[in-house]
Amino acid sequence: MKPFLNTLITTFIAASLLLGSNSYSQSLPAATGRILLTVSGAIQHSNAERDGQPIAQFDRALLEQSGIQTLATRSEWTDGVQTFSGPLARAVLDTAGATGTTLVAVALNDYQVNIPLSDVYDYPVILATTVEGKLLTRRDKGPIWIIYPRDDYPELANPETNTKWVWQLKELIVK
Repeated sequence: MKPFLNTLITTFIAASLLLGSNSYSQSLPAATGRILLTVSGAIQHSNAERDGQPIAQFDRALLEQSGIQTLATRSEWTDGVQTFSGPLARAVLDTAGATGTTLVAVALNDYQVNIPLSDVYDYPVILATTVEGKLLTRRDKGPIWIIYPRDDYPELANPETNTKWVWQLKELIVK
């Protein structure tokens, strides 16, 4: 009985070490297209480095692997209800293994705003890449625009939430 128990314990410890080491070293597939979004900071999964720190870079294909959602809502910057599509922000952050409590959303023009990580888990916030079926470009707030479902959640229709609708999003820093 004792050799069996020793073997069982040894196997359990080896499996725990193997699984434990992989949980922090898993990497994402490399982006092969133009990088649309970088996720940095407190992440567990990466596919690139910047200044010696792991980052997760997403091209359109990697973003789409997170699943595409459609959201029809009004905004302060559009006329009437518009239909936006893109991955859920939480799906992209889960892919990167985000572990913080705050996001710093950074736009191409270096506009930055802090977003509580709870926002993307409490609401279906999307990282829109299309509006009305057309790819967003830099001329029309793309290639990525953070969209809150304000028509479905009236508490989101306020000036504070409006500051979080970052267009021309280039990076999410997880803190």
